[in-house]
Amino acid sequence: MTHRILIAEDDRHTRKALAEVLAAEGYEVIEAADGLNAKAMFDRDMPDMACLDVMMPGMSGYDVCKYFRQKSPTMPILFITAKAEEIDKVVGLELGGDDYIVKPFGTKEVVARIRAVARRSFVSADTNCQTEFTDEPFRMGDLEVLPKELRARRQDDTVTLTRREVLILQTLAAKPGEVITRRELFQLAWEDDHLPNSRTIDQTISQLRKRIERDPKHPKIIHTVYGVGYRFE
Repeated sequence: MTHRILIAEDDRHTRKALAEVLAAEGYEVIEAADGLNAKAMFDRDMPDMACLDVMMPGMSGYDVCKYFRQKSPTMPILFITAKAEEIDKVVGLELGGDDYIVKPFGTKEVVARIRAVARRSFVSADTNCQTEFTDEPFRMGDLEVLPKELRARRQDDTVTLTRREVLILQTLAAKPGEVITRRELFQLAWEDDHLPNSRTIDQTISQLRKRIERDPKHPKIIHTVYGVGYRFE
C-alpha cells in the first residue's frame, strides 16, 4: 500500500527536493508551505506521515505537531529544521516527534530515517488493527450481520451488504467501545486498493447508515468520533 506523506516546509527549494526524493521512493507526497496550510491539508487528506519544519510562518512545526497528535496519536512525525541545539531536539521529541533531522542534511540520511520510522510505525499499526475475520454471523445491537450471505437483518427488515461494508462492520464489532481510526478502516476494508481520502470513508459510512440504522441521523450502531474515526457502542 502506498503511504501518503505531508511535507510542511516554508523553503520552496528544500520542500521540492524532499518531495522529489520521497516520490522516487514510492510515497504519495502532499506539500504545504506553512503551518496553517499543513493543518488544513491534514484535515482534508489524512496523511500517514508528516515531515515538519520547525520555523514556519503562521504556525510553528511544534504547534502543528500538537494539533496532529490530538487528531492522530500514532502518526509518524519527523521534524526538519536548521536548529542544531540539543534543547530544540528534546522539545520536538517530547511533543511527540518520532525523529529529528537537522539541516543541511543528505538525501540518503533523510530516506534512511523516514524508512526506519515508517517501518516501526506502519508495521505496528498494521499489526494492531488486524481482525480475525470469519463467516460467522454476529450482532450489533438489534442487527444480525450475515457475512457469508452479504446481508444483515433485524426482525422487520433485511438489507444487502457489500464485502467492504461487512469488513467495516466486523472491524467495529470486534472492538466494541474502542475508536477505530479512518486509517485502520482504510487498511482493512480497502485492502490493496488505492488509499482513499477521508471523504471516501465518510461517504461509505453515511450510505451504510442509511441501510442499517433505524434513524441514520441519530445512529445507534456506528458512532462518529469527530476528527478520528468511528466506534460501535
